[in-house]
Amino acid sequence: MHVRNLPTPVKRVVHLGSRSYGRLTAESRMLPSFLICGGQRCGTTSLYRALAAHPVVLKAVLHKGVHYFDTSYQRGLDWYRAHFPTLRTSERITERYGVPAQTFESSPYYMYHPQAVARIARDLPFAKLVVLVRDPVERAYSQHHHEVARGFEIERDFGSAIALEPARVHQQETRLARDPQHYSFAHQHHAYRARGEYARYLSVMVQHVGRERIHVVESERFFTEPDPVYDEVCAFLGLPADLERPTFEQHNARPRQSDMDPRVRRDLWNYYQSHDEALAGWLGRTPIWRRL
Repeated sequence: MHVRNLPTPVKRVVHLGSRSYGRLTAESRMLPSFLICGGQRCGTTSLYRALAAHPVVLKAVLHKGVHYFDTSYQRGLDWYRAHFPTLRTSERITERYGVPAQTFESSPYYMYHPQAVARIARDLPFAKLVVLVRDPVERAYSQHHHEVARGFEIERDFGSAIALEPARVHQQETRLARDPQHYSFAHQHHAYRARGEYARYLSVMVQHVGRERIHVVESERFFTEPDPVYDEVCAFLGLPADLERPTFEQHNARPRQSDMDPRVRRDLWNYYQSHDEALAGWLGRTPIWRRL
């Protein structure tokens, strides 16, 4: 039985035991050579599962997202290493395929937490970052539905949640940047509009890791043309794309929301225009959602 299918109390015990053992063997474990850093509600689960199916890629042992560089950094690097496969496992994969094995994880909040990328640059100085972007209006609406479904959002009306956002997240980004111990629930779960300002976050990433270590993927293109997008990601990561092809599926997806208040949609569409224009510089073209 897969750990994912176990009752929650049993999963907690299994995870605790695995992490405890992982800490004891930390020095003999891999660290990620790449990370999926976001954006949130942009298809990260689908890309994660496609890459995890690659024969020379080893995923994190327990979780898709470890959330070390954002909300768990105080736990230390040995705790982080405990989540990944052993070097011996890596060696067996390398021997079998003649290509260096890689491991990774996917924590979408890394893109947004003010300290995450600097921490990644310090602890994983050679790791590459994969970022997915999506129509920011649909992304915001999808996030709101997702947070409501998880019980993290009590305001069920999307327009009202957008109106509340400035007060909820006021100065939280500044506090997170200044205080390594600070945690903001609102910043992690209620920053709906801010999450779609992709170019702003990408510019911060560049300052810490350089443009050559960042690859941006449009989610709409990944879902409509998965094969060439997968090949491009593999080329960026130095992975052979022709060993085994994954089955491309869309995970955690919500359909386009036609029930969004037209006024809210229009206001967000206009708000994101300058941000999308800045993103075009990264993509080398107008974002897909601006051309549809």
